[in-house]
Amino acid sequence: MRVGEREFVFTGAARGKAGFAAAALKATRRRPKLVLAAHPNLAPIVRCMKVFAPRMKSIVCTHGVEVWEPLSSMRRRALQRATVVLAPSQTTADFVVSLQGVARERVRVLHWALDPDFDTRVAGTNSDGLPKDFPRGRVILAVGRWLAAERYKGMDTLIQCMPRLLLRWPDAQLAIVGSGDDRDWLENIAKVSGVQRHVNFLTGLNYSELSACYGAAEIFALPSRGEGFGFVYLEAMARGKPVIGGAHGGAPEVIRDGATGYLVSHGDAVQLTTSLDTLLSNPEMARQMGERGRERVQKEFKFSVFAKNFKKILRELCES
Repeated sequence: MRVGEREFVFTGAARGKAGFAAAALKATRRRPKLVLAAHPNLAPIVRCMKVFAPRMKSIVCTHGVEVWEPLSSMRRRALQRATVVLAPSQTTADFVVSLQGVARERVRVLHWALDPDFDTRVAGTNSDGLPKDFPRGRVILAVGRWLAAERYKGMDTLIQCMPRLLLRWPDAQLAIVGSGDDRDWLENIAKVSGVQRHVNFLTGLNYSELSACYGAAEIFALPSRGEGFGFVYLEAMARGKPVIGGAHGGAPEVIRDGATGYLVSHGDAVQLTTSLDTLLSNPEMARQMGERGRERVQKEFKFSVFAKNFKKILRELCES
């Protein structure tokens, strides 16, 4: 596997949970000094490894909604005993402390970052790489899964805004990129609202096509209330787009309201419509917001910044 300029070898267990657990326990024969689990559901395995390698330290990564509700008692106890728990936002860190009972001194906030190859990959994309069904006009882009279990992302509210927007901006188009079991529900909302010709569902896109969508859109919007961090906001900001996100979760730590975009209350179609209309009415202001967002990504959310902050955490553990 390659990350930036580095290559490393890894082994897997072909999605077999038992095989994965066995491999993890076998790895303790090498007396590891540090183990990192990339999801809180893996914390119990790390805890078992500790039995065979008692001097081992551990880091467990959390991401968002999976720790915004109480975990099972086994996973919660294992998370509490990790040496360090990483959270991508202060909001998620607060949930780890308040709901999962992890001691605050064990929790570190480490903002995620763009892929180290992001700039190179983006430089190789242009409008010629757009999917053939990408709409023409003034495009509002949303990216996220279409799942009944994830309706908190606010795709339905975006569709409900379109009738009002079309009264002023008849060439407005909503492009929704993703996949999932909720497409029929979303399509029905568009049909009932009478805007099905202005709502476009794009699925099965490769990275080049998705990047081209970011570049061609005028505005990015995902009025979600459940983003632990909001990686898609970073991708849109890096492409110089003004972004609209939910005033909840980790989004306010990525989006600066009124500076790089707008924060809106989840489910508030009126507020969302007003924000979209404001950006459509003021292209120059929208461009400036997008440029400020791009600058912020370069300063705070590059992979090099993430690596530097992560190294500090590793150094702290290794020296102690």
